[in-house]
Amino acid sequence: MSKPRKIIGHLYIQVLIAVVAGILLGVFSPAFGEKLLPLSDGFIKLIKMVFAPVIFATVVLGIAKMESVKDLGRVGLRSLIYFEVMSTFALFLGLAVVNVIGPGRGMNIDPSTLNGKALSTYVSAKQTTVVDFFLNMIPGSIIDSFARNEVLQIIVFAVMFGVALFYMGNRAKPVVNFLESFSQAMFIIVGMVMKVAPIAAFGAMAFTVGKYGFGSVASLAKLMFSMYATCILFVFVVLGAVAKACGFSPIKFLKYMKDEILTVLATASSESVIPQMIRKLENIGCSKTVVGLVVPSGLTFNPDGQCIYYSMAALFIAQATNTPLSFGDQLLIMGVLMLTSKGSAGVTGAGFITLAATLASIGKIPVEGMVLLLGVDRFMSEARSMTNTIGNAFGTMAIARWVGALDMKRVKAVLDGEVREEDGILDNTLDRPSLDDGYGESDNADLRVAGTNH
Repeated sequence: MSKPRKIIGHLYIQVLIAVVAGILLGVFSPAFGEKLLPLSDGFIKLIKMVFAPVIFATVVLGIAKMESVKDLGRVGLRSLIYFEVMSTFALFLGLAVVNVIGPGRGMNIDPSTLNGKALSTYVSAKQTTVVDFFLNMIPGSIIDSFARNEVLQIIVFAVMFGVALFYMGNRAKPVVNFLESFSQAMFIIVGMVMKVAPIAAFGAMAFTVGKYGFGSVASLAKLMFSMYATCILFVFVVLGAVAKACGFSPIKFLKYMKDEILTVLATASSESVIPQMIRKLENIGCSKTVVGLVVPSGLTFNPDGQCIYYSMAALFIAQATNTPLSFGDQLLIMGVLMLTSKGSAGVTGAGFITLAATLASIGKIPVEGMVLLLGVDRFMSEARSMTNTIGNAFGTMAIARWVGALDMKRVKAVLDGEVREEDGILDNTLDRPSLDDGYGESDNADLRVAGTNH
């Protein structure tokens, strides 16, 4: 195969070409570009088709193979601590940048002139309380949870099912064997679906540029620049420091995850890459237990990109409407966002609902000012989604390292290109983390299910 053909054969190159082509079509034929959204919607539906089964099988297998059920609580507790620390960093980084750059200063908009009716589509959904959030984690029917892709409800059931298999010992072997084969089949389907990712990227970008154009971006270019700059700072400074502390190169890791990052850039959906991200994190050396728990739960509890957006959007509206805020007011907004940002998963228009609830609870920033964000929200959603995805990937690596479940020899080998991705996670030439005792065994090896000595 010639070198040009080999380069074009890479998924990330195909996605990049599709993104550029979509932008050009949106610019020169906006009416036609608007009609191409179904290409992106179809791709996301295909991913969601296997989303719940992949998460369920990954969580159950990770727990069923643990050496000790105490590992479950250890991973869960440390994950929550990490998520809260990173979300706090993201909120305060957004706060710092928006104060320094001041994207809304000088706009001098009178809140009474804004048409709040334009927000009805986004803020009409029911706002949930903290109690509602935790109650909604309990499945009313697991079949219904699978049908609606309710991530947290699926995780709750999968954790309980995995613990049950753990305590069953050898009697659980047939179920675990079936789930392993089932999981492999799901990932093969994901591989099929990813072949059409460039088509989805083309449709998504053509729609976005065709519908909203660059005019709306130009009028709020300073806010756009501030948002993207903050996300870049967070990834390379905050997450870069996390990677260095864990002993791996952040640049090499970003390169390793480039297919997933570019797919999210095009589709503006973190969920669109969860199955393949699980596969890649297992391949690089994270134990299945950590991957199965951290990646799905990170969608809700580790929304780094959304946290940056919330803090910047709130202060942007205050600046644009000349609403004075003291340092104490800003700290209060951050405190409320630390709670509200965790409870909006799975709700239509979640970002606007969360922001509206926060502004209303503070009572100082006019909620009507959110109208100013509608024109560029779609363009900023790419930055939010990419930062969420990258933060989730780095977080999984960090938590795996923290609990001693990251195979650093394999991490180095994979990032240095010594182990090819197509070699898969069944390569057992390197030592595996003790947290996941069945990780990396060949198909012919005896399946060891933790708990057989009970």
